[in-house]
Amino acid sequence: MSECRLSALVVAHNEEDRIVNCLDRLAFADEIVVVLDDCSDGTKTIAARYTGRLVEGSWELEGDRRNAGFAACKGDWVLEVDADERVTTELAVEIRQVISTSPADWHLIPVDNYVGERLVRYGWGASFGRSAFPGLTRKGVKRVGAQRVHPSLILDGKEGAALKQRLQHFVDRDISDMIKRLDSYSTARALDLRDSGDLGSFGANVRRIFSRFWKCYMGRRGYREGELGFLVALLAGLFPILSYLKARYGDEFGDS
Repeated sequence: MSECRLSALVVAHNEEDRIVNCLDRLAFADEIVVVLDDCSDGTKTIAARYTGRLVEGSWELEGDRRNAGFAACKGDWVLEVDADERVTTELAVEIRQVISTSPADWHLIPVDNYVGERLVRYGWGASFGRSAFPGLTRKGVKRVGAQRVHPSLILDGKEGAALKQRLQHFVDRDISDMIKRLDSYSTARALDLRDSGDLGSFGANVRRIFSRFWKCYMGRRGYREGELGFLVALLAGLFPILSYLKARYGDEFGDS
């Protein structure tokens, strides 16, 4: 039986300050595919030092750019890594072992999220962060929906056991970065809501402030992270209501 080939897929938009640390950790893959989404900085020049498999374009929807990357991958398995993420040596070894032995079609990869240099392991979820994701899939198994942020996923085949080693995700540089991300995520979500024609209701989204906060702070044990865990839960709770308000009143306030 021939050895399975692994494609590492990186989707990037103006990531010249972070992509080197990402690509340096992907030498264990059989090929690296980098999707350059409307890049105007030095990201392309840097990526070209690591691979000739560059896909250039400009995509409005997250799902479209991800699917373009999947289509470009030639390996039997695809590993998704964002420019602000790092594959540890231990995770790389586990991934090679899994793709050579797994009878399944996709696997969850657990994630360690960092704010600056601080590991914040607990409390993520509810559309403001992820503690795990289906990032290791056989070619053709995963498709991504037509949304701008947190697109829907279609996964065919059999789920395998979650990996044990964790992907490092340097999600935010500092608290200001967290707030900026909430702003950009909720703006993108507002556009998705408008496209869907279903904005939801004010009352339902107010209730979600409290339910999502509770889910992250208590259910996902954000309290273990102290004040940063409280902030993660708070921002997760605010995401739906901000998205709703932007979708409802954006044009009135002069947004395009």
